[in-house]
Amino acid sequence: EAVLRADDYVSRDYVSGDGRTASLYVGYYSTQGTGATYHSPLNCLPGSGWTLNEPALVSITPAGGGADIEANRYIMQNGNSRHLLIYWYQGRGRAVASEYWGKIYTVLDSVSRRRSDGAMVRVLVPITKSEDEALKTGVELAAQLAPHLPDFVPN
Repeated sequence: EAVLRADDYVSRDYVSGDGRTASLYVGYYSTQGTGATYHSPLNCLPGSGWTLNEPALVSITPAGGGADIEANRYIMQNGNSRHLLIYWYQGRGRAVASEYWGKIYTVLDSVSRRRSDGAMVRVLVPITKSEDEALKTGVELAAQLAPHLPDFVPN
């Protein structure tokens, strides 16, 4: 987390009542600039030995309502270890899957709103039984989390 230079972050592991596990990381940047900005897991995970395969988009429906969030979904593998990765970028009232659109909105908002804060939200689920079960677990955690993000990542 120190390498990511986030101003604040949460990193937690969750276990459901039926034993499913998932990890959450939210890195928040109060202002983004050179060297202090969120970046795609696609840039750092391969350097740690992970391969990322089967890219797709997944829709997260926030618990209790609200606009759906479009997020990235990948299958990660390092040796025999396989995980399902879900992530998106959130800040200033937007949630976007694309790192590029996230950066474009950051530039536009820094000019028009004088704000460049934002966060990267990542959910990681070990694939123990099936990819479908891991996806269900990840989407459920993201859906429960989504309504609470604006409390910590300003709109």
